Amino acid sequence: MKLKFFSLCSGSSGNCFYLGTSSYGILIDSGIGIRSVRKILRERGISIESVLAVFVTHDHADHIRSVGNISGQFNIPVYTTSVIHEGIRRNYCATREVPPANRRYLVKGEPVQVRDFVITPFEIPHDGTDNVGYHIECDGTVFCFITDIGHITPTVCQYTSQAQYLILEANYDEKM
Repeated sequence: MKLKFFSLCSGSSGNCFYLGTSSYGILIDSGIGIRSVRKILRERGISIESVLAVFVTHDHADHIRSVGNISGQFNIPVYTTSVIHEGIRRNYCATREVPPANRRYLVKGEPVQVRDFVITPFEIPHDGTDNVGYHIECDGTVFCFITDIGHITPTVCQYTSQAQYLILEANYDEKM
C-alpha cells in the first residue's frame, strides 16, 4: 500500500499534517483555518470527505484552531485524551466546539484502529494541559509524530526507535 504524507502547515501560526492511503487518510492536529485545510487538501487531490479522523496532540491554539469546525461540518471524529478534549472545549481560540458525538477518547499507550491505521498515543513533555505523540502503523510502515517536544524521555525513545519515519517539531530553548 502506498502512503501519502505531507505537512499542511507547521510552526507557531498553525500545525496540521496529513497521512493517507490512495482512498482515505487522517489529520494530525488542525491548527489552521478550515478553508486553508480544504484548499491545501484539494490542491493535493484529496477531498476533505476522505478524512476519517483528526488526532490532536495537545490543546494549544496552533494545533486546534479549526478542529471543531472540521468535525462539525464534515462529521469527522476527533481523537485525543479526555484532558485534551476538555482543554479544546475551554480554549477561546477554537472557533467551534467539537460535537460531543464526534469526541473519541484515547488512553496513552492503548492503540486504536481506524481502518488500516493503528494509532498509539504516548506521553511527551510539553507545557500544555496534556500532551501526546502518535505512533502510527499502516501496512508495515511506522510513523512517529512528536510536536512541541521539550526533551527526549525514555517513552519517546521507545516509540521513535520503532519508526521508519519521524516527524519532529520543536522549539529551541537553550535551558531545556
